[in-house]
Formats: sequence, structure tokens, C-alpha cells
Amino acid sequence: MDAPPAVLYSAFDVVPSPKGASTHITYFVRGLVDAGYRVQLITAGDPSLPERDTYCGADILRVPGGDPNFLKRAIEFGQAVMQHIDGMGMPSYGICHFRSIWCGLPIVQAKPHYGYKTLFEVNGLPSIELKYHYPALKGSTVLSKIKEQEIATLLLADAIICPSAVTRAFVASLARSVPREKITVIPNGVDIKLFTPQPLNPPSDSRTILYVGTLADWQGLDLLIEAMPAIVAQSPAKLIIVGRGRGRQHKDLAKRIRKLGLEDHVSIEPAVPHHEMPAVIAQADVCVAPLAYNDRNVTQGCCPIKVIEYMACARPIVAANLPVVRELARDDVDALLFTPDDPADLARCVLAVLNDASLAQRLAGSAAKRARDKFSWREAQKKLVRVYERLIENVKRDA
Repeated sequence: MDAPPAVLYSAFDVVPSPKGASTHITYFVRGLVDAGYRVQLITAGDPSLPERDTYCGADILRVPGGDPNFLKRAIEFGQAVMQHIDGMGMPSYGICHFRSIWCGLPIVQAKPHYGYKTLFEVNGLPSIELKYHYPALKGSTVLSKIKEQEIATLLLADAIICPSAVTRAFVASLARSVPREKITVIPNGVDIKLFTPQPLNPPSDSRTILYVGTLADWQGLDLLIEAMPAIVAQSPAKLIIVGRGRGRQHKDLAKRIRKLGLEDHVSIEPAVPHHEMPAVIAQADVCVAPLAYNDRNVTQGCCPIKVIEYMACARPIVAANLPVVRELARDDVDALLFTPDDPADLARCVLAVLNDASLAQRLAGSAAKRARDKFSWREAQKKLVRVYERLIENVKRDA
């Protein structure tokens, strides 16, 4: 049997980090290495991490990025990836797997020269997401040009994977000549050995509502804070937000907390390493995913890792009733799903869980079983390896 080809996996993300992207990359790398692939991982650099290292059995090269301008850093990252490929000579890699257009577009454009197969992992597209991080870009020609690059990358890629059926439909509509069979849905997962069911906390004088994840505008944290006055009026509860965000996002949330007089009821805590997250989740009486109703969540789609990890830890969940959430959790079975962008309904659902121990127990038990049965990282890794096997078969046919 032929040895699996060498793989380049490139991601304009910092690895490791507390972000969900890092978790996703970590488990995909482990799955590929376990399947026998020789993986070269190229990621964004971080001053606290070595430029060259090994990570989960892969060689990792981190590209320094000192420019404060995001788009300049992104372009420089893509150039660094292509310099690496050029420096490898011929033949270089059998499969080039990438998570963004910054390196993806030059990779697919160079494919005829190098002969590798290409895999575009679409978790989020910058034409949709950048305006939430940089509001000044909204409606700009920059986003229109980026969208053109996204479409070109999708059309030229040999295979596409994405984390939800909503994202698959969006990709198919964006690049209409891409056959749907070229797009494989691989939902995010959970490490069921790390995230294990924990007993619900006994009743106490203060209940904990937990959110973990980034402070990005699409997460709906403003809505969650807006729901808190109605919650604390009926239950002695505190909201703990654990996550990383930009300075503007921290300031906006802090201002909203002060305006509503919630300083004693809401705290924003720094992100923690992924292996510490189960202990954080175990402290919660109810976990929340208040995703906003916007193009990022509804049109493009996503697959919130936080929801799956909440589920695996057997925590009662309240989440926005969006299609991407319903792909993971069933309403009134694995979670209570509230009307999106409705703080009153969000408060109602949180209070229902806090005030009904039997409901909380039923939701938590069902969620834990569903996460274990359907959303382990091991299952995601198997699906990824099958996509790789199809690409390798295509290589052999083309030879």
C-alpha cells in the first residue's frame, strides 16, 4: 500500500489558543497524523510561541505578523505560505488544505504547476465576517473584492468542507457552478474524554449563567446582557462571560453593563486554555449561546463549538433558535431555544431552567448523550480522512 502523501495545512490562526478555530485545527491535525499523513502546519505567528516546532505530531511553522493592519498581515501570510511551497521544490505536497483565501487563492492558482490536490475548509468567509470586527469596512469595495476572491477560490478548489448544512447551502449559492457533491459537511466536535458529564450543581443562593467564546458582535452578548435585568429580578443570578475580544468589544460590553446597572451581576473574564474549559463549564447552572440573527449566523452559517461542549458536560443550555443551532440541539429535548434577538424570551428560557430542576436535569442528560453519540471529534476526524482518501483516488486517476 502506498504511503499517504505529504500534507500542507495552512491556517491564518494562532495555534494553540483559546479560540474555537485553534481547537478545530488541533483535532483535525491529530486525525490526519493518526491516519498516517505527514503534516506540515503553517499558522499565524505569536510572540509567545516558537516560530518552528512540532504540534500534535505535525511540524509547525508560525509566520510572524507585525503589521497592525489586518489585511496586510493576511496578505503577508499568504505570501509566506507560497514561499514555503516554492522552497519545497518538486514534488512538494500531495494535498494542500487551507482555511482562508489569504493563502487559499494563491494555492489553487498554483495547483497546475505543482500538481497537488486542494481542500478548502470553509468555516467563515471574510466578506461576511470582517465587518463585525472592523465596522468601517461595512459596504466597502474592499469586501466586494474579497468576495470575488472567495468565489474564485471555491471554484478552483478540488474539495470543500464546511461545518454545517447552512454553510454548505451558502457556499453552493455563492459559487453556483460548484457541484454540491464537492462540498462535505463535517460538524465541529468535542473531546468526549476531556468534556465529560458532570452532576448539576445543588441549589444555592446564587446561580451562575455562563457564556464562553469570543466577544465578537455576532455572538449576541449585547442581547444576553439586555436580558439580565429581567433574570435577576426573579432569581439571584450572575452572568459570567469567559472569552477573548478586541478592545472596542470590551468597551462596548462594559458600557452596556454600566448603563443597565449590572456591575454586580455580570463579569467578563479572560479566556482560558482549552483543557481548563470543562472545569469552567462545570460551575454553571445554565450555559448560553445567544447568537444574533444576522448574515454571519443565518446566511453564511457556523457550528458553535461552545454548544457541543456545553452539551458534553451535561449542562442545561439556552440558545438562539437558529438553523445552525438546530443542527446540534433539539428544542425542549437537548436545550431550550429562544426567539432570536428577543431578550424577553431569552430571559424566560433561562428562568425556566433555573426554576425547574427536573427540566434542567432532563435537558442536560439528553444533551450529553447526543454530544457523545453524534459530535465527537473522532467522528469528525473519520469524515475528514474520507475526504482525503477521495482526493488521493483522484490523484491516482490523474496520474
